[in-house]
Amino acid sequence: MKRLLKLLAGIGLCILGIIGWLLPVLPGWAFMIPGLILLSDFYPPLRRLLRWAEAKMKEEAARFRNKPPGDGSRRPPRL
Repeated sequence: MKRLLKLLAGIGLCILGIIGWLLPVLPGWAFMIPGLILLSDFYPPLRRLLRWAEAKMKEEAARFRNKPPGDGSRRPPRL
């Protein structure tokens, strides 16, 4: 029963996410991402995608933390 509810919640959130992409007043990504996370237990390619995204996020966070301030990577805005 718990798996069925998790599956239905994931599908429902994904449907809301798709509707959110079509309507400008509803943020689609805010519903799509949790829906895909819930569905990753049922669909192995989504699980692999989730693990890849988590690894990328950790890489970027580490790179951001180790970046010294004022390293010249910021360019002044063009006018």
